[in-house]
Amino acid sequence: MNGGPRGGPQTGRGGGQGYNNNRGGAGGQQQFKYTMNARNAVPGQQQMDPQQLQQQDAQQQDVRVPAPELTLEMLANASPHEQKQMLGEKLYPVIYEKQPQLAGKVTGMLLEMDNSEILHLLESPEALNEKVEEALHALQSHSAARPAQPAE
Repeated sequence: MNGGPRGGPQTGRGGGQGYNNNRGGAGGQQQFKYTMNARNAVPGQQQMDPQQLQQQDAQQQDVRVPAPELTLEMLANASPHEQKQMLGEKLYPVIYEKQPQLAGKVTGMLLEMDNSEILHLLESPEALNEKVEEALHALQSHSAARPAQPAE
């Protein structure tokens, strides 16, 4: 088999990138560029191993852009759905620090409260901790009271 995946000749062109020149439909030239981390990379090119790729992905996911400060004016100018979205975006990271496994569920439970109460929770860490504990207790008692579902 010649160098390329389709048996065509390969010619190296700068930067370690390989090109495969195949004849196109009407006698024209097609050029395929092989990237370093793609599935179609040319054998022999340096590729990142899966562990390096996972580390790179983890680093990219850890980058968080802080949300802009939530103001009463912003809330007043938003629709009710947008208000809940904005409040949820503020609540979730705070709850996630304490309860990463249940942060989404607890945030959803707290968003059922009145917006003024949610604003109070965001301003008072003690009140927020108390409400999170209430929500966790409700979840525990609900799951304990629920009979086991038979597998289908």
